[in-house]
Amino acid sequence: MNSAVKSRIQAFGGFLTGMVLPNIGAFIAWGLLTALFMPNGYFPNETLDAMRPFMLRFMLPTLMAYSGGKAVYKSRGAVIGVIATFGVIAAAEVPMFIGAMVMGPLAALVLKKFDGLIDGKIKSGFEMLVNNFSLGIIGMLIAILGNLTFSPMILGLNEFFRIAVEALVDRNLLFAMPIFTEPARMLFLNNAISQGIMNPMGIQDAAEAGQSVFFLLTSNPGPGLGLLLAYWKFGKGNAKDNAPSAAIIHFFGGIHEMYFPYVLMKPVLIISTMVGWMCSNLFYNLTGAGLVAYPSPGSFISYMLMTPPGEHIKIITGVAIGIVVSFAIASPILKADKKVYTEEDLAISTDKVQELKGKKKPATSQPVAEATTVSAVASGIPMTKDVSLIVFACDAGMGSSAMGCSVLKKKVKNARLDIEVIHSAIEEIPADRAQIIVCHESLKDRAKRIAPEAYFVTVSNFVNAPEYDKLVSDLSN
Repeated sequence: MNSAVKSRIQAFGGFLTGMVLPNIGAFIAWGLLTALFMPNGYFPNETLDAMRPFMLRFMLPTLMAYSGGKAVYKSRGAVIGVIATFGVIAAAEVPMFIGAMVMGPLAALVLKKFDGLIDGKIKSGFEMLVNNFSLGIIGMLIAILGNLTFSPMILGLNEFFRIAVEALVDRNLLFAMPIFTEPARMLFLNNAISQGIMNPMGIQDAAEAGQSVFFLLTSNPGPGLGLLLAYWKFGKGNAKDNAPSAAIIHFFGGIHEMYFPYVLMKPVLIISTMVGWMCSNLFYNLTGAGLVAYPSPGSFISYMLMTPPGEHIKIITGVAIGIVVSFAIASPILKADKKVYTEEDLAISTDKVQELKGKKKPATSQPVAEATTVSAVASGIPMTKDVSLIVFACDAGMGSSAMGCSVLKKKVKNARLDIEVIHSAIEEIPADRAQIIVCHESLKDRAKRIAPEAYFVTVSNFVNAPEYDKLVSDLSN
């Protein structure tokens, strides 16, 4: 794929993810309400179930619009994004998730451009007046435009997706989706496909049926577990030794990135996970299975919590099919492989995942030993008595970066350092309090624009970074 095209796809996928991931808790709240109190739920309750359609139609699209606007133009973008989105919400009876994803960022971008045009041209003392009225007037105009013009277009787009999806469901073709989604999600569009596409489609589907198969199509922990179990049983060297812990984190923690490096060490193994997904999805499609909300993270625990009453055996069977098929295909491939995988092989594959996802620059022509060496902490670290907060800054806010923060927090606690360690999106770094910022090496420039005075520690592997020990050692000494 052309690097420029790939970069644009990554950026777009990251933007979609950024509108959904911060609001996962709200989606889960809606899903739990659905599972507990809908007419065929665990505890049917007409009064409590009445909250569900209002959350679906108003709260969830509003939160997505807020996040999308904020990503474009911070707090002013968030507010005008919500205003503009209500224009399309009011014009439709269906949940306007696509409308929120379009109107929120669009309105924020228009306001940002307007503020840029008038920057420096407002008389002193009138800044607040102009800022408030410009936001209100522009927001109103875009809301009206959305209501009269964009809303019919977005409804047409919704209808197109609905017809296309129904055609796939009616022909039992949803099982074939992993042929496209598995390579894409593993290399650079994991969160974008799951959170930016499947989640909104599933919510609209579940609004009518009470559950949706779309919540199952990219969140099943079975195929990845089957691959990791095959490595544990038939793998060699460090890959075999690390597979059990990776399997636990993947299956119960829901962090699917744990199995990606194992595929990249031997790319032919993508066949095992791909076919595992296909068989699970075919079973779910044929049996009419579905979840009430997206299981985020995609762990077995989330699966059970989001399963409708009486459907647990069906959901567990689909997961088991993915495990067995993936294991059965990966096992003979690993048996025939005579290579003993070292820790360096696993590290290279992990770095390759980050590179393909756009989070790591491609290796240069340096020797392998140099290219895979992780950078050391530079000199100039603040004195321990002056450090009260370490910020672990990340992009999407979930997955391996959250694990990295937990690892660092435990190391700081074990060293008995009286220092708080928090997890933060780059745009939300508390610049006035952050003395030390830990982030992925590809994110340093972005983070430095937010907190230029902070001391930075960069890593290339969130989970197994030697920089954590070096940082803690330096602070302890």
